[in-house]
Amino acid sequence: MRIAFLGFGEAARAFHDSLAPTLEHAQFRAYDLLLDQTESVEEMLTAMTSRNVKPAASPAELADAEWIFSAVTADQSFVAAQSLAPHLGQGALLIDINSVSPGRKRETAALIHATGATYLDMAVMAPVHPKGHATPVLIAGAEAADLLERFRSLGFEADLAGDAPGAATAIKMVRSVFVKGLEAITVEALLAAEASGCFEEILASLSRSFPGLDWSKFPDYQFERTTRHGRRRAAEMRESGVTLDALGLNGGLAREIAAVQDEMAATGPKTAGNLRQTVARVLAARRQSR
Repeated sequence: MRIAFLGFGEAARAFHDSLAPTLEHAQFRAYDLLLDQTESVEEMLTAMTSRNVKPAASPAELADAEWIFSAVTADQSFVAAQSLAPHLGQGALLIDINSVSPGRKRETAALIHATGATYLDMAVMAPVHPKGHATPVLIAGAEAADLLERFRSLGFEADLAGDAPGAATAIKMVRSVFVKGLEAITVEALLAAEASGCFEEILASLSRSFPGLDWSKFPDYQFERTTRHGRRRAAEMRESGVTLDALGLNGGLAREIAAVQDEMAATGPKTAGNLRQTVARVLAARRQSR
């Protein structure tokens, strides 16, 4: 089997690392824009070649794969599909795992279907580590029902969301308003508590009011996720904003969440130290950037 990745970041690498042992004789190839940038080409080449993934010189070199996973940043999802589409034909399956709005996936599906290839909307519903391709996913599209058992046979924890592209990502986009919003609310509240000189009082109050969140671990996790993955989360939340706007709801809420995620990412990944030390470091970095 020939499998390709358009974009070879965290999600694509995680999918490859768990899929490869399942598909013992599969051939893997990948293209990423970072291959074209001097400062990042070596790291990307190492990530690919250390996994026996053949680097492609352009998206065109992926077109002969049976399955092509599109795993780029949210703002590049349609551009990436445009770069690939002229080279596709019948027999290829583009699996779009990008966290984008339903409208964006419908637009991409129309582009891919016009080539004679098949398009699948796949929404990844949990962090890709440690399960890789066995992370829970939802799939949608005209061929989704026919593909479901094939995916399950390969270890995907897949469920059907519908027969129209966008049905899977709609669930992801709406859910993300809560999940990424909860992250943003948590970090902003604790940063404000530290800035106000009432950190211990706020933490104790929240722990009593919401004991099910396990405050011995929960806030540390929120700081780790937002500082390490905030850029990607911010891009996803801007797509959630587009989704809410299209529904006649408040997309501005999602864009404010995106702004918090961006600011958290700019402080740098969480380092060693207890929660109070982490909050103090991030607060100082956030203030300095203003």
